[in-house]
Amino acid sequence: MPAPTLPLTGSCRCGRVHIRITAPPLMTAACHCRGCQKMSSSAFSLTAMVPTGALEVTQGEPVVCGTHGPDQDHMACPYCMTWMFTRVTGFDGFVNVRPTMFDDMAWFAPFIETMTSAKLPWVHVPAQHSYDAWPPMDQFETLMADYAARG
Repeated sequence: MPAPTLPLTGSCRCGRVHIRITAPPLMTAACHCRGCQKMSSSAFSLTAMVPTGALEVTQGEPVVCGTHGPDQDHMACPYCMTWMFTRVTGFDGFVNVRPTMFDDMAWFAPFIETMTSAKLPWVHVPAQHSYDAWPPMDQFETLMADYAARG
């Protein structure tokens, strides 16, 4: 997949909340956990892990939806309730942005897939790495370096 052209801009479904990222993702993922299946009303959710300071809300005020701390806050448009991004509580390294919010998605492909223990049997994701649960924390640095080298 090609590298994204920055900045990337996008919005929720109704267009009341707009976002922009100014740095490339650290990694991309598909998550198959039951929570993501229910939040996305689909077989999995997609994520672009973006450095925290690179995400900017340029219009509107997202609200907390779905999971409310203590581990994470899912953020959505208050009108259409589109799930736009997730802040991991107490971790300032990255924010998980739903790449389907961006106007340009041609660059996106999941590099890892997580929580495959809950994966629906008919789903196939072309990820380079697959994990039954969440990747061990000691593998993140290597995974992000491998992802960066491909882009």
